[in-house]
Amino acid sequence: MTTTHDTPTTGGALTEDELKADLTLDQLRQLVGLVEYDASSDPFPVTAMDAICFVVGNATQTATFYQLAFGMELEAYRGPENGLRDAKVFVLRSGSARFVFAGGVTPDSPLLEHHRKHGDGVVDLALEVPDVDRCIDHARSVGATILDEPYEISDEHGVVRMAAIATYGETRHTLVDRSRYDGPYLPGFEARSTVVERREGHPKRLFQAVDHCVGNVELGRMDEWVTFYNKVMGFTNMAEFIGDDIATDYSALMSKVVASGNHRVKFPLNEPAIAKKKSQIDEYLEFYDGAGCQHIALATNDILRSVDILRANGIAFLDTPDSYYDDPALRERIGEVRVPIEELKQRGILVDRDEDGYLLQIFTKPVGDRPTVFYELIERHGSLGFGKGNFKALFQAIEREQELRGNL
Repeated sequence: MTTTHDTPTTGGALTEDELKADLTLDQLRQLVGLVEYDASSDPFPVTAMDAICFVVGNATQTATFYQLAFGMELEAYRGPENGLRDAKVFVLRSGSARFVFAGGVTPDSPLLEHHRKHGDGVVDLALEVPDVDRCIDHARSVGATILDEPYEISDEHGVVRMAAIATYGETRHTLVDRSRYDGPYLPGFEARSTVVERREGHPKRLFQAVDHCVGNVELGRMDEWVTFYNKVMGFTNMAEFIGDDIATDYSALMSKVVASGNHRVKFPLNEPAIAKKKSQIDEYLEFYDGAGCQHIALATNDILRSVDILRANGIAFLDTPDSYYDDPALRERIGEVRVPIEELKQRGILVDRDEDGYLLQIFTKPVGDRPTVFYELIERHGSLGFGKGNFKALFQAIEREQELRGNL
């Protein structure tokens, strides 16, 4: 069941998925910046991320890759063997983070057409909500596009109530209430367990939760989607990045961040800005063929160990020049952090500080053939920010990769 404990209307409640992950409130506050929140007057209360759902070219191989490289655990499966004729769907988990990978099986599967256009990518940022009908009623009243009216699916494990609304590009938000369900994922799925073998000393998990999911939208449409999240889903504006903060000598973008009341769900939204050359957002929009989810930030409580293991597992990270760490202004600005700068320099981990604390972060290179989806590892120590002080260094690193691909 995905009921909450303590006080269901506040940020001080753990979801069942968080309890399964052995997370505590204090850990969650540090991991993702959870804040107190009273949902009683919220017309569209969101409890947490339910799942990040991908369409991929080969779900069987992708599920194995995420188990081997990202240390995720296989949790559930649905496919031709248990009634789903045209697709295979694998459900993986790491802490409270749930990834769902779907791939087409039959030649006429609509998943294959989606993949032909977009490549591997996120199709659904599913949200756990306490009242699907309440959310849909509000969304409809303010003009949102309802993709699926509220409906129920059931099996011997109980009942799940769901609906879906449209957001940027072909992305959707499926709303899920599984408070009356105790099966492995959704009706029709069977429980599965990971059979890959980990190296000796491999930790139980390399990340504990999803911190935020970044959406890239077309030029001139960022404010439109910020307004959508404000108006339809009651999200608040957390941050805004424009001008020199988020530009290099060659490319620029603009970004605003919206968040659910409890900050469990955070969506930075980016659009390109006019500059001398093509920005990372332009490149994404071109190769994904439209707006979509660009990167997913994974919260970890030990970024050094996670990065070391991910590298050993074959994950490639963006390079950070030594000059970043040798800059006296950086060292003065960040002050004391939990590990020596030399340790961060050795791994290419970035560090930033704001009025609430500091954070450590690092970004992978794109994980697929197209330069679209990538990941961020983030370790928070009080900071509620997104690494503003690192933007220029990060974008310069991305530009170096764009230049190698011939896309700058």
